[in-house]
Amino acid sequence: MARMNGNGADEWEGGGSLPPAAASVALDRVGKTYSADGDPVRALDDVSFSVADGEFVCLVGPSGCGKTTLFRIVAGLTEATDGRVLLDGTEVTGPTTDMGVVFQEYHLFPWLTVAENVGFGLERSDRSPDERERRVDEMLGLVGLTEFRDAYPKSLSGGMKQRVAIARALAVDPDLLLMDEPFGAVDAQTREMLQRELLDVWASTGKTVLFVTHDVAEAVTLADRIVVMAADPGRVREVVDVDVGRPRERGDAAFAEYVGRVRELIGAGP
Repeated sequence: MARMNGNGADEWEGGGSLPPAAASVALDRVGKTYSADGDPVRALDDVSFSVADGEFVCLVGPSGCGKTTLFRIVAGLTEATDGRVLLDGTEVTGPTTDMGVVFQEYHLFPWLTVAENVGFGLERSDRSPDERERRVDEMLGLVGLTEFRDAYPKSLSGGMKQRVAIARALAVDPDLLLMDEPFGAVDAQTREMLQRELLDVWASTGKTVLFVTHDVAEAVTLADRIVVMAADPGRVREVVDVDVGRPRERGDAAFAEYVGRVRELIGAGP
């Protein structure tokens, strides 16, 4: 959180290791209270952590810990009851093109081609038509869909649809790529393929990524750090640094150790 020190300057006491000025995204004591049958229900309480510029952070936790609610608050889709979210030092008050958002459902427009879906967010930008077309081509090449630019979503596999969604999110060149269970709707083999491809995209673009998942092995595969949440109310239990080189092999002892540690944290009591 932020407080005033003896000299009147702001200090950061968030759960992350970086102050807002050094972070791409920072959550400062975020809380959310709902009303259920007239009674207040505390869904999130005092959630603080930060994600450095270019860092890949995963958010995991037990069912009911408020991961999706927190995702929506960071994305500016839901208002926090208290606390704040900062993106590059500016408070998030609503959806912004500075964030590229990818959901579990693809949310592609079925009447638009792959290229038109990828370029949809660019239509309101100040780029010229030629610049927009070049950007779409660049993104299609990045996710390996150049030859499908004129196809419609109905002809694509689930994995290909999600690659279109990722390309669309990146097309506007956001500061943060925010992803909520993006591979949850595909089979296990496709999921592992998409994880590898996402890491390639991340390495190529240097984007900051905050990735929500219920799959601990997925989090260990992808993340520099894993924010482990607890429930009732949703809060940060621990932030785990994943000190394993990439690419990570699921059969390695170090990989299994991290998976076990995070699972233990998720299953631990209050």
